[in-house]
Amino acid sequence: MTYTRAIGIGASKIIRMIVHGLALSKIHPNVLTFLGLVINIVAAVTLAAGRFRAAGAIIIGAGLFDMVDGRVARATNQVTRFGGFFDSVLDRYSDLALLMGLLVYYGTINRPFYVVLTAIVMTGSVMVSYARARSENTIPSCKVGFMERPERVVLLIIGALFDRMAPVLWVIAVLSNITVAHRMAFTYQEARRLEDAQLRGVPSAQRSVELK
Repeated sequence: MTYTRAIGIGASKIIRMIVHGLALSKIHPNVLTFLGLVINIVAAVTLAAGRFRAAGAIIIGAGLFDMVDGRVARATNQVTRFGGFFDSVLDRYSDLALLMGLLVYYGTINRPFYVVLTAIVMTGSVMVSYARARSENTIPSCKVGFMERPERVVLLIIGALFDRMAPVLWVIAVLSNITVAHRMAFTYQEARRLEDAQLRGVPSAQRSVELK
């Protein structure tokens, strides 16, 4: 067994124990989601104060709530449509809170270029999620692209813990907007494919097969 495999098994066992304990406590999954937001706000305040390493540790703690809220919902049979919506909305607030903390920090130390860079990261982060949500009103699924929320959070943690936030912001700014462009291109291709299929009468053919 490799070291990475052993670490993965150990981490999964710890997560299962935490989920089991939270399920026994009967805490509502939406409360866990909200607590994750609160912890991220604390991390944002810490980032604004320039205490990056402490903020990185706090973001890791917030990430724990992100990992377990859905699992607790499934373990306690409390999975709801609203729960998924609530989790998604609060994730966006968490992302923006962390970046607002960086905006305050760079504004305080008079680094206007990095204020603008952080604003670009904020825009790209929101648009990655929006592009998928809007796309899936047009096509069945749009999960293409690399810079999803987990990748962005991990990069922010790395930037904070190793005090390399500036290069991390560059990476997120570039890759998040590339992801948006990728999703736009993918949606265009899939929408054209579906429209062409409809013009060729594929839906009618499928209905006739189903009737048989």
